[in-house]
Amino acid sequence: MESKRARLDRFISAKTGINKKHVRLILAKGQVLVDGEVARDIDQIIDEFSHVCFDGKVLQANAPSYVMLYKPVGVVSATVDDKHKTVIDLLERDDKQSLHIVGRLDLNTSGLLLLTNDGRWSKKLMSPDHKVGKVYRVTLKNPIDESYIAAFANGMYFEFEDITTLPATLEIVDDYTALVTLVEGRYHQIKRMFGRFRNPVIGLHRLSVGAIELDPQLAVGQSRDLLGTEIQIA
Repeated sequence: MESKRARLDRFISAKTGINKKHVRLILAKGQVLVDGEVARDIDQIIDEFSHVCFDGKVLQANAPSYVMLYKPVGVVSATVDDKHKTVIDLLERDDKQSLHIVGRLDLNTSGLLLLTNDGRWSKKLMSPDHKVGKVYRVTLKNPIDESYIAAFANGMYFEFEDITTLPATLEIVDDYTALVTLVEGRYHQIKRMFGRFRNPVIGLHRLSVGAIELDPQLAVGQSRDLLGTEIQIA
């Protein structure tokens, strides 16, 4: 979701109904404050989080929100769904309808899910160009061995989409458990990669996105705002 940006004179005109020619005069008189500073430039670009006041009246005072949720199995990563409870339904906050999901998880996948109303932040976090690693704990039906490590590191070709996955890191925890780090998120990618070994995934849990780790203090279904340091290190 893109961040909403606008030229200051157009924003004021749209919010107040004042003709843009008159808005120029208002700006020249110093009647507009943006983030507490007098704004006189009609070409100044603001976004949805710019605090804008005109003649002492607040025209916009949106605040960015960054949320960590411990997604349970059986809850869909969607804002609305006719059949299942959604991650939005789990949130107890006034601004939840303004949030969008940063990197969805499948119905049967649990773990760290991020939500925000800041489109620039989520775009940066999920952009393939930034190659942000996402770590998953995977539980398999059958034993795994060292041969999996090279296969994941080399990438796998999927003929249906005619794509080769980017290199992924696999760390064996025990005979039936592995940690997998991906820098992309193709459709059912982890399940399909293990499917090459005819080894069904019976449990999938996301532990982290970039440097943001699922808070061990959160119970399943609980959420909290991200700390400032977490927002910055994402």
